[in-house]
Amino acid sequence: MTALIRHLVVVLGDQLDRHASALDGFDPASDAIWMAEVREEATHVWSHKARIALFLAAMRHFAAELRERGWVVHYRALGEHAASSLASALADDIERLRPQRVLVTEPGDWRVREAIRETVAAAGLELEERSDRHFLVGLSEFESWARGRREFRLEHFYRHFRRQSGVLMEDGEPAGGRWNFDAENRKGFDARGPGAVPPPRRFQPDAISSEVLALVEREYPDHPGKLEHFDWPVTPAEAEATLVDFVAHRLVAFGRYQDAMWTRQPWLYHSRLAAAMNLKLIDPRRVVAAAEAAYREGRAPIEAVEGFVRQVLGWREYVRGLYWQRMPQYLADNALDAHQPLPDFYWTGKTEMACLKDAIGQTLEYGYAHHIQRLMVTGLYALLLGVDPKALHEWYLAVYVDAVEWVELPNTIGMSQYADGGFMASKPYCASGKYIQRMSNYCEGCRFDPGMATGPEACPFTTLYWDFLMRHEARFARHPRTALQWKNLARLDAEQRIEIRRQARTLRHGPLTRA
Repeated sequence: MTALIRHLVVVLGDQLDRHASALDGFDPASDAIWMAEVREEATHVWSHKARIALFLAAMRHFAAELRERGWVVHYRALGEHAASSLASALADDIERLRPQRVLVTEPGDWRVREAIRETVAAAGLELEERSDRHFLVGLSEFESWARGRREFRLEHFYRHFRRQSGVLMEDGEPAGGRWNFDAENRKGFDARGPGAVPPPRRFQPDAISSEVLALVEREYPDHPGKLEHFDWPVTPAEAEATLVDFVAHRLVAFGRYQDAMWTRQPWLYHSRLAAAMNLKLIDPRRVVAAAEAAYREGRAPIEAVEGFVRQVLGWREYVRGLYWQRMPQYLADNALDAHQPLPDFYWTGKTEMACLKDAIGQTLEYGYAHHIQRLMVTGLYALLLGVDPKALHEWYLAVYVDAVEWVELPNTIGMSQYADGGFMASKPYCASGKYIQRMSNYCEGCRFDPGMATGPEACPFTTLYWDFLMRHEARFARHPRTALQWKNLARLDAEQRIEIRRQARTLRHGPLTRA
């Protein structure tokens, strides 16, 4: 049979980029776009309603924009086709549309990439995967940087690509005379709290988004989370407005307070740009350039701008490279032999621990928590408790609107849980309740005392911290970056150790786990 379409261009839900490589050379007379909403993408992890809504609303807006160009878009909306998976939906339409060839920008997720490759091969067609220009560092560039290295560390990566890109560089040296400004950054608020933080730019759902919100409530009523606060950017114009607002009003204090936490303050000085970048609604070059311009023009200090650039040019690009270096092995990594089930309260927020109650409650309400709430509250508790890292990974992938696997998995498996044995981070991020007390007001009014490891008022974080050190003493006691922690452990006498272990066992199997 004669092919009806020259190129069927697959556009995935996190590839909503007007300048995507798969669109190069698109001929409206002979090519067509293919997009699909499928249940599998909302159910392979039990996705937050806001996460589902964000993807669908952004996809529908993007499809509408392409149609306005006069391009043919074969868009398979939920309820309009019987396929439950992306692979089966694509297979059905390849058979129906009979394209000569399938094009796609390289998928961000290993699972999705393999599904598309297998589907197109089974149809007897050629698949052309084009590199993803959205990223500042291509996968081939990362591989060149990584080749021959005994270890991968963010700082080495960050400095190399700062030099290569020229971002925040002056005559070959880092702007401000230093590569990072951690000494000035990452402070907590004083007793007065954050004060009047300029609120972020928010967006009232339009007709397309409102239709999606109703669909999600109807089709996914039992999924976690709420939708009444849904106000995320779902178009490039809204993403640009979010960036402009952040640079104008909150970037100035971002560095200093990027790690601070405060009860019922979900946004603080954060940008709310991660979701828009991860769906490709805004280019990271534009984001970095806007932040750098604020420094060059005297509108934001170097410590704030460098801290923000480090997250975009540093962590975001670094974890993508590590993801593709290690997949699919990353999914099975469990270096600390952790097998505890994820506590039930991660899905409900019902716990007596004030920090977890606030961070999880905020997550369920908005689909958002900033990086320290993830790393040093929800992630830290799971690490200390000994939760199966894959279970925690699936929770993070499910509940955050900005979660796509290439960025979420390395941050969870590698950085948060040290399950890759040091492939990503040189040491586990373990701390007692004292860290949370220093960086937040969560401990005020909480019935647990972060300074106590045993007894009815002991902070579970502190109990589990000392138990973690005991359980992993042989592995880390001589580690140069953690030796001090295990040196402090040596001060505990035998009776204290026995009581801490007993209380830790109770935490793993008692009411706090099942709250």
